[in-house]
Amino acid sequence: MTDTRERATVEREIRSMIAGAARLDEAVVAELPGGTDLFGPEIGLTSLAGVTLLGAIDKRYGVDVATLDLSLDSLQSIATLTDFVATHLQAH
Repeated sequence: MTDTRERATVEREIRSMIAGAARLDEAVVAELPGGTDLFGPEIGLTSLAGVTLLGAIDKRYGVDVATLDLSLDSLQSIATLTDFVATHLQAH
C-alpha cells in the first residue's frame, strides 16, 4: 500500500471503526491528531471496545492485529494502528 490515497482511505475507515467501538461521534474522531492515544482521555477506548475494534479490522482487512502484534504496540495511537494495518495490507 504505497499509494497515499489508499493509506488515507485506510485511516478514514479505521477512524470510523474507532468511533464505533468507542461510541464516539465520527466527526470528532476524524478531527483528532494521528498521535491521539487510543486509550487516552480523548478516545477512551476500553479493553472491550479494543476487542471490538480489532474484530472490525480483521473482518474488513483480514489483518489479525492481536496475532501479528503480540505486544499490541500498534494500539498506541490512531497513526500507529493505521500504519500497522497499511503495512500488512501492502505485504499481501
